[in-house]
Amino acid sequence: MQPRDPLARLGSALARRPRRALWASVVLALFALVLAAGTMDRLVLSRFESPGSESVRTRAVLEKEFGTGTPSVLLMVTAKEGTVDTPAVAEAGRELEKELARQGGVAETASYWSRGNSPVMRAEDARQALVIARMAGTVTEARAELAEFSPEFTRDGELVEVRVGGGDEVFRQAAEQARADFLRAELIVIPLVLLLLFALYRRFSAAALTLGMGLFSVIGTLALLRIVTLFTDVSTFAANLTLVMGIGLGVDYSLFVINRFREALASGAEVPEAVRESVTRAGRTVAFSGLTVVVSLACLLLFPFPFLRSFAYAGIGTVLTSVFAALVILPAALARLGHRIARRKVPRAGGWWRRTALRMMKRPVLYGVSALAVLLTVSAPALGLTFGTPDERVLPPSASSRVVQQDIRDNFAAEEMDAIQILDAGAVPGAIEERALALSRIPEVRQVDALTGSYAEGRRIREPGAWSERFEGGQGTWYSVIATHDGLEREVDRVLADIRTTVGEDARLGGYPAELADFRAELTDRLPLVLGLILAVTFLILFLMTGSVLLPVKAMVLNALSLAVMFGTLVWIFQDGHLSGLLGFTATGSIEPSIPILMFCTAFGLSMDYEVFLLSRIKEEYDRTGDTTAAVALGLERSGPLITSAAVILAASFATYASSGVVFLKMLAVGMVVVILVDATLIRVVLVPVFMRLAGRANWWAPAWMRAAHVRFGLTESRPEPERPRAPAPVEV
Repeated sequence: MQPRDPLARLGSALARRPRRALWASVVLALFALVLAAGTMDRLVLSRFESPGSESVRTRAVLEKEFGTGTPSVLLMVTAKEGTVDTPAVAEAGRELEKELARQGGVAETASYWSRGNSPVMRAEDARQALVIARMAGTVTEARAELAEFSPEFTRDGELVEVRVGGGDEVFRQAAEQARADFLRAELIVIPLVLLLLFALYRRFSAAALTLGMGLFSVIGTLALLRIVTLFTDVSTFAANLTLVMGIGLGVDYSLFVINRFREALASGAEVPEAVRESVTRAGRTVAFSGLTVVVSLACLLLFPFPFLRSFAYAGIGTVLTSVFAALVILPAALARLGHRIARRKVPRAGGWWRRTALRMMKRPVLYGVSALAVLLTVSAPALGLTFGTPDERVLPPSASSRVVQQDIRDNFAAEEMDAIQILDAGAVPGAIEERALALSRIPEVRQVDALTGSYAEGRRIREPGAWSERFEGGQGTWYSVIATHDGLEREVDRVLADIRTTVGEDARLGGYPAELADFRAELTDRLPLVLGLILAVTFLILFLMTGSVLLPVKAMVLNALSLAVMFGTLVWIFQDGHLSGLLGFTATGSIEPSIPILMFCTAFGLSMDYEVFLLSRIKEEYDRTGDTTAAVALGLERSGPLITSAAVILAASFATYASSGVVFLKMLAVGMVVVILVDATLIRVVLVPVFMRLAGRANWWAPAWMRAAHVRFGLTESRPEPERPRAPAPVEV
């Protein structure tokens, strides 16, 4: 008789025709490999900007009407002898500007010498000066052109030394470093995971098969990203997430399917029946788990930023390919390998996991309060979380562009590249100087350039000249406001607010600081919607699985605890600078906001991943026995070792990026390792049993109308048996 359950039908079909399924999978994998081979070349770079924001619109107007905009590349010119005002050095500087202007992709150039010896473009000791450029085209096109001519402008001549810097050069080098880290991580992750799997299985065939599912997920996801690039931009950093999540989730899901297969074989089932059983039972849990991860990562699509959306594409792709590998390719392979995957020795019942669960439930208050104290202590630094802007310190100190930017930070009073641009369409000639003078009186403002001259501290310091002609050409005029380093790093929001107050609501703000401020504002504005949607959909998924109101709430509270630990760790390490020497980075006193949001969505999904695996076994045992305590003990005994093994493997995959040269990837590695290990230990081993012991029968409570909805729409690994009198075996607690 053909089984009615779709997963049971799938398992039966794979058990009957495993050879066909495997050959089809090989063809699919080869096709994916061909597609994936060209993915890295199609991934693009992106800036921290909010499409459609005031700052981005201002940039477009300045480029169209005034032929100017935000510079993103600079040449640091250092005089070997004398100063940058020495005639020979000045002439060399002017020639450099002309040469730079001839490079492909360069739309506009300026220099200390062509800007009428602007004070903010010269070092305070007068030995260094800047040549700056604005690049045309998309950020990917701009940085591709920059990669061509950057080495040519890194020079050490008789008169001057020349080095390349600027935001585009910093993040171009960061992207190159990320690609190198991707290749290095591949060389580390694959043998490391294989070794861990062999230690777990004690069978090479099972270890290689499980790793193969992870590799299929990586290749399949890169192929999917290649297709996505036909329709939208995908960030180059998405490849880094694809590697660790593809390996991690592919291995995780395969572990649970293989465990069900081994259990069925140990109970006396034949191989075809064991395959059907593993797909039917573990498949439902894997599908639920995948759905929770997809929901969390899909919420990144609500942010209008290609950078964050790229991680959503990569994360969703890894889930889909991992679930496919675990439920289609893996069962077919199990049907062919059969008893070669079976355990060499059946584990004893009532082992460490069961004893630990019973110990936790025997003294729930003691263990629960102790675990909470540890988690809350580690989480405490999260209260001091401060969002800031990324700069050259995302790179290691030895990176050439960081060295240049550090020279500017140390030797220049302000940075022309970070000028705040104010578009004043309604300006009249008599009011321009008055407004420029008012802007120059803002404490953090070092210099204001305008059509009528340059201003500082409420007075004119330079008369207008050829350099000031850039402020006319469209309707009205614009101003360039150059703030001090401290003003932009510590008081940027207040500086922007003071400028807004000074110029009025009719003027529009642009420039890199304004673009970053708009980017942060858009992130924080959308964050409540994203969090609310994640929580609501997750509650619904867990309710459909458990039929309980309390268990989904419990899961979200415990996940919040593990995430608080992650954020506490990020603040303590990356914001406050602890362990900076060991990990090799420079703390800035703040954290760029998009990376924690990415980590929140990823970590929340992975935490729910483990929650689903654990709850599914507990629910299955509760449906069978009706005893919550026994169900928790047995559920933890059967799923605890797998959850811990999966967590160790996933954490090891993320940990390969801890030595990355890019701070973003270090943060991702450290934060994810912490949250995964905390979630798989203190949360699952201590707090879940404690909570369920204290809640007792309330664990399974739901209002009558919700119970009816669960009976109709709920999906679990096993349906509860009809109610009948039973005497569950007592469990001592």
